[in-house]
Amino acid sequence: MTATLLTSSTEIIHLSGISWQTYETLRSELKLRRLRLTYNRGTLEIVAPSPEHEFNKKVVGRFVETLAEELNIQIYPLGSTTLQSPELSGAEPDECFYFRNIALVRGKKRLDPTTDPAPDLVIKIDITSSSPNRLQVYADIGVAEIWIYNGDSLTVKQLQNGIYITSQTSQFFASLPIPEIAGFLQQAQTIDYLELVKAFRRWVRSQIED
Repeated sequence: MTATLLTSSTEIIHLSGISWQTYETLRSELKLRRLRLTYNRGTLEIVAPSPEHEFNKKVVGRFVETLAEELNIQIYPLGSTTLQSPELSGAEPDECFYFRNIALVRGKKRLDPTTDPAPDLVIKIDITSSSPNRLQVYADIGVAEIWIYNGDSLTVKQLQNGIYITSQTSQFFASLPIPEIAGFLQQAQTIDYLELVKAFRRWVRSQIED
């Protein structure tokens, strides 16, 4: 087993040579700590999110809910619930949402990766150097779309034939230019949170009216 510690506002530890059983044991033992675990074919990434990371994920999640409200689209949020493709990959997203299979997961206390569908949309805040294999993890799990915010831009990735392709639109909010949301996210640290949400809502309505 080898380990690498990256020191920044968000602490990241990369471990290699980790078995699925070890990952499951660590996930169980660390579940009460403020840590995120991502497993991909023997490589484990452990992240201690910073306040900046947590604030950004909260804002993007709120924006997704606002989009759904204004477009009258049903969603089912499951936050950072653990997602898995057994023996291959496991992750705890920053936020995740169901659009298509809500009835199959609504009210469940635990997801069964062998029978329950993957979330349709995952939010990933990537303001530090996370594992380059992170997208493969979500591809293994079968997540249809990922939004990645790096502190500057918001990128939409859609799963096509097992690979994520960059898109300018979302399959769930097809009428809106999702990358433009980055402009609102860049203001999040300087203006009141609820005022930002109100401004974002006005923008969404203007896009719908157009």
